Amino acid sequence: MPTVNIQEVQSQFPHFVAEAEAGQEIIIARGGKPVARLVALVEPPRAPRQLGLGKPEFAFPENFDPLHADDIADLFQSGA
Repeated sequence: MPTVNIQEVQSQFPHFVAEAEAGQEIIIARGGKPVARLVALVEPPRAPRQLGLGKPEFAFPENFDPLHADDIADLFQSGA
């Protein structure tokens, strides 16, 4: 956990951000006194999505597959 002066951080900021992304914790000091800590952000792990939660709220018509088949075929044939 290196301690660096704020002027050094200002002049080499991208370098220190890359170090933090790589897992390094950097202490930033002003006048030799630690004032801040630069660390990478860690996103909380996401729980896997559960399928079928909306099933009770939605219903497909029994004739969903052939629904409007003639209209769709006409659109393909007319080139619209």
